[in-house]
Amino acid sequence: MVITHLIFDLDNTLYSSTAAMDSGITFRMLSCVAEFFNISYDEAVVLRKQKLPGFSTTLEWLRREGFTDTEYYFARVHPENEADELPADPNLRPLLASINIPKSVLTNSPREHADRVLAKLNVSDLFTGVCDIRDCGLNGKPYAGAYLKALEKCGGSVDNTIFFDDQYKYTDGYEALGGTAVAVGTENGPHLRADMTAARENKQPPHPGRTLHMPCIYDLPALLKQTAGL
Repeated sequence: MVITHLIFDLDNTLYSSTAAMDSGITFRMLSCVAEFFNISYDEAVVLRKQKLPGFSTTLEWLRREGFTDTEYYFARVHPENEADELPADPNLRPLLASINIPKSVLTNSPREHADRVLAKLNVSDLFTGVCDIRDCGLNGKPYAGAYLKALEKCGGSVDNTIFFDDQYKYTDGYEALGGTAVAVGTENGPHLRADMTAARENKQPPHPGRTLHMPCIYDLPALLKQTAGL
């Protein structure tokens, strides 16, 4: 496989899922759910667990329920000081800089969140661009349009671009397009539900896609060496 572009998910992919940012984002999302439905936080946890598998994001689910103030949601879930929850990682920059392949980000979060995370990790200049949830018309991964928009922005194609994400739900979406996806981490969650709109909208790909695995971002050089021989 000739690799000319790399597209990375942001949260729990470029940094570990053990970071406090992951639990912080989840807490703030659930607080929005509780507020919108006027229920307790614990009730929001149960309700979201029931409903989320059928949607790309918590925001999509809430919008289907009548929620309209998306900018309030973004500001609430991603406050200006959120990067305080993310520890610095001095080893990430030299790792990514050593890989001479154009890199970009596809995230189901707003651009301001991506900017804060990349800045905190000191890797902003190593990425050619960011495709965020607004760019995707608020319909992010695993909708086919999200990946296609990210490919359009970076100039890649499913044939020469690898997509990295920490959730099977989202690597499944890229694989369904005929692309090579990489599931990052060891707890990748459930696979894409067959009855999701994202699955139904995908046309038959020109060739089968595939999903590879790597334990963490620091296994990237070995993964690229492996894919080069496929």
